[in-house]
Amino acid sequence: MPQGATRQSTGTRRGRSLSISRGSDKGSGIGSDKGSGRQLFRRLTQLYVGLLLYGASAALMVRAGLGLDPWDVFHQGISERSGLSIGTVTIIAGAAVLLLWWPMRERPGLGTVSNVFLVGLSMDATLWLLPHVDALTYRVPLLLSGVVLNGAATGLYISARFGPGPRDGLMTGLHKITGRSIRLVRTGIEVVVLLTGILLGGSAGVGTVLYALAIGPLAQFFLRVFALPDSAGTGEGSRVVARGGEPEGTMLRG
Repeated sequence: MPQGATRQSTGTRRGRSLSISRGSDKGSGIGSDKGSGRQLFRRLTQLYVGLLLYGASAALMVRAGLGLDPWDVFHQGISERSGLSIGTVTIIAGAAVLLLWWPMRERPGLGTVSNVFLVGLSMDATLWLLPHVDALTYRVPLLLSGVVLNGAATGLYISARFGPGPRDGLMTGLHKITGRSIRLVRTGIEVVVLLTGILLGGSAGVGTVLYALAIGPLAQFFLRVFALPDSAGTGEGSRVVARGGEPEGTMLRG
């Protein structure tokens, strides 16, 4: 479900981002109701377009067959063993991770719940539409397109500010419980799911490395492109989301 960039002082940044986001959602008294309605419509559009594109980007990487991001290596491994589609496994895994939020007192949002279902459904639908390819001349462009599209999808859905993905909440929850840094917790989670996925038969390769190196800069760029201004129209909300949302959002699915 969608994975890394700047990690230090994430907690401070995240706090500022959430603080401003909540204030702008309620309105500052300057913007009109009509303006607020337009912004809500844009936020909802960005959320759902972003989630659908995230699933499509993951499907492109699957069809490329050159390696997946850590969570999809895990999903693919379970899919190979169970006979379930990788999209179905993604949905089940997202729901299972969301259940872990309860003891950690994390609060899901509309984006969290939508993430659980839409990414997997979009992934399966895109795989159904895309033919299998064997030639490297097709597989490499599929991989590159998947990684870039994933960055764009990450920017879209995080900028909408409707809550983190299930796996992001797991990361921040463990961070609060253990007191360990976001960087360490996130790395630990991804190493565990990657190794487990490989053992189950998931595909790790050059695409996994490319994704790890490229997704942070791509997410940062697209967060700035798609960030929304606050309700007062000052643009401050956009700048904070672009700075503060990116470290956690790249693990979209999460």
